[in-house]
Amino acid sequence: MKLSRKRRKDRTAGADRRDGTDGRDGTAGPGRREAPLRARRGAGRAGRRRRAARRARRRLVDFPRRGRRGWRRWTPSWKLASGLFLLLAGGLAGLFTAVYVQVRIPDPHDSASRQGTVYYWADGSRMVTVGDVNRQDVKLSQVPESVQHAVIAAENADFYRDSGVSLAGIGRAAVNIVKGEETQGGSTITQQYVKNTYLSQEQTVDRKVKELFLSLKVSNQRPKSEILEGYLNTSWFGRDAYGVQAASYAYYGIPAKDLNPAQGALLAAVLKGAESFDPSLGYENRRRAEDRWSWILDRQVTTGSMSAAERAKYTEFPEPKPPVKPTSQAGQTGYLVDIANKYLKSRAGITGKDLAAGGYAVHTTFEKDKVQALAKAVEQVREARLDPKQRAEDQHVQFGAASVRPGDGAVVAVYGGPDAVEHFTNNADTSGVPAASAFKPFVYAAALEREREEGKPPTATPAPDPLKPAPAEPAQGSAGLHAALVNSDHTPFVESGRKTGLEKVKELAVASGLREESMAKLEPTFSIGTSTPSAVRLASAYTTFVNQGRSIEPYSVTRVERNDTPVDGLRPPKPRRAMSAETAATVGAALRQVGGSTVGPPQGRPDRLPSWAGRTGPNDRMNSAWFIGATPELSTSVALFRTRPDVPQLLPLQGVGGPDTDRGSALPPLIWKAYDETAGAPGRP
Repeated sequence: MKLSRKRRKDRTAGADRRDGTDGRDGTAGPGRREAPLRARRGAGRAGRRRRAARRARRRLVDFPRRGRRGWRRWTPSWKLASGLFLLLAGGLAGLFTAVYVQVRIPDPHDSASRQGTVYYWADGSRMVTVGDVNRQDVKLSQVPESVQHAVIAAENADFYRDSGVSLAGIGRAAVNIVKGEETQGGSTITQQYVKNTYLSQEQTVDRKVKELFLSLKVSNQRPKSEILEGYLNTSWFGRDAYGVQAASYAYYGIPAKDLNPAQGALLAAVLKGAESFDPSLGYENRRRAEDRWSWILDRQVTTGSMSAAERAKYTEFPEPKPPVKPTSQAGQTGYLVDIANKYLKSRAGITGKDLAAGGYAVHTTFEKDKVQALAKAVEQVREARLDPKQRAEDQHVQFGAASVRPGDGAVVAVYGGPDAVEHFTNNADTSGVPAASAFKPFVYAAALEREREEGKPPTATPAPDPLKPAPAEPAQGSAGLHAALVNSDHTPFVESGRKTGLEKVKELAVASGLREESMAKLEPTFSIGTSTPSAVRLASAYTTFVNQGRSIEPYSVTRVERNDTPVDGLRPPKPRRAMSAETAATVGAALRQVGGSTVGPPQGRPDRLPSWAGRTGPNDRMNSAWFIGATPELSTSVALFRTRPDVPQLLPLQGVGGPDTDRGSALPPLIWKAYDETAGAPGRP
């Protein structure tokens, strides 16, 4: 059927519109030309968006974040943060699992293979060998449950429930190792058992990591009863005792099976550190031991292992027997070993337990001939001037002495008591004995330093004749202290301490070498010697007046090797400025006069006086008597006091040595003089 002309024309025009022409000359119209261009541009943008979306989908990590500006561009999304956390946690878990699987529990230490620790004199000859392993293993069934409960309450209350490790404790220990601080505390019983049985005692991060994995493995593979038994048999209780059986004999002379709950609580207390908690090692130790003993019993009530009624039965402290030193440490040897061990602990971090494990070679500064000369001088004076059988005042008299080389601070001799086997407390290194007038030179020095800082000219002038007493007439400023020091007058020192400032006096004394912890309360009597330095520290501090105002830390060990490997941390001390050279010389002049008026020139040596000397005198009413004589070769301090183990305070000195000894103050100078004539003169070894 034929279409009409009009309908054909309309159909052609529609086709032309669809292909972009106007139907007349075949060209595009103005509106119609833009339509395909917009379409192409739109298609291009859409394509680019699709390609960008595909690229975004291909980025594993959208960081920096697309479509964000400023700081938001660098802030990870929560999806990214949580993904990274899960990835890290999974990696660490995988690493932890891999290491745990590879760890093997090694064979226990062979106690029989341990070597002794050898101590040497300054000349290299052997002094003594210490450290045969004192250990007797027992079954857990042979240890009373009360003792087991005491140890668990004290060391690890969650022992039967924990995983064997304390991550917080390990973290603290690792931080302390990096900082060079103490690492004790925070370990579980399992960790301590692993360290005692399988690992060395070195304090390193590597050892702590090994301890962590081994403790987990041991806790998973061994019953708790076996771990507790091993811990009780390998722990260090002090008194050269490894394990509860040896400790029971060392402290109470009985087997572990016979320990009662009170005795078991004390053994649990000394596990924290026998050097600080063995009650036989001085009054402070006893106080700490009693406090911890009581706390452990109370703790058992808290943890449910002891009833309150049972706890109420144990109110009396279970006094242990006195410690026993091996006969190889008789005489002064045990005291020398004690001082060397304290130095190693403070400077090299070596504990008594480490030393008892053996393998160390300890080279000391002690000179055998001077140790013997000092002991001989003390015993001669004791025998000649004390009569404990006839005079009650001569009973319980103790002497302590120490000799330090001013040039380098080496401790060359000590007298710690009559015999380390019988009298365990080391009188040369004990605290609790007031310095009395022997402290006054530091007050004098502080006053001179104050005048110097204020720009005042020194007002002290030494007396022309050191063998004659200083004039007794009043004097102003530090000149009054000069005469008061020589004449043992207290009042000017109390006033000077107030004017100078007791804190300043304390700072100078500590800078000179006295320990901060030995300083007394800053009360008016502080200036007349209520502080309690040891004989070693007082002898060392007086070297400041010999060394032109420079002090040097006393030391007793020159070097240590373990299995032929040197131990770090024992570099020689270096001098430090404590006071001006002018102050040291001025105080020294007064002290020279003290020495001259007290002991006179040494026999056969009228040209030689003690360069500096300090003493207590009859005006001192403290229960101690001191004499410190310092020469360019040696600075030696001698102390006399009376003490009984069951009395915390010192006993009075009135009547000691008879009526002509000025409350015993005449005896220390006699000891110093006898020793100095043997060991202190120039040219002597």
